Amino acid sequence: IDRMASALGVPRSVREVAAVIYRRALDTDLIRGRSIEGVATSALYIACRQEGIPRSLEEVSSVARVERREIGRTYRYIAHELGLDMPPVDPKQYLPRFCSELDLSEDVQQRAATIIERTTAEGLHSGKSPTGFAAAAIYTAALLCNEKRTQREIAKVAQVTEVTIRNRYREQLEVVGVDFDELVSHR
Repeated sequence: IDRMASALGVPRSVREVAAVIYRRALDTDLIRGRSIEGVATSALYIACRQEGIPRSLEEVSSVARVERREIGRTYRYIAHELGLDMPPVDPKQYLPRFCSELDLSEDVQQRAATIIERTTAEGLHSGKSPTGFAAAAIYTAALLCNEKRTQREIAKVAQVTEVTIRNRYREQLEVVGVDFDELVSHR
């Protein structure tokens, strides 16, 4: 847990919460039939979510020695068995970190937050990856604020595909009421 938390750059409080979750899983015999690394990684992912430190499954699996699929499966099992309340991840949590890594202004971040709020109110976020949703909002906001970044640059930072950004941002534009052709012509 310490090795992975260090690689992810999460605070000590998250490590401590992850250790508690891991010990609870161990005490209730939830490890049987699962790898220690998978349970430890899942505990860290749960701790990140509970402590409001946005790290995606992809990010966590990139520092783990187990597959993303195993982490996802184990995390859902442990959360269910321990009765942990796991609210959906808010895409807005990713905005500060992504915008900072992309060297984008506060205006872009605020506009992206507004886009997420409006599209979430319309139910567009449901069932979508929060990182992909945030990435698309950043792309749209950057275009609207004339601080253009390529889909590739944003996709790399958010660890999503360019196709995800394209699909989400067109949906978001529709809800926000910006004409796609008009936006493209401003480029």
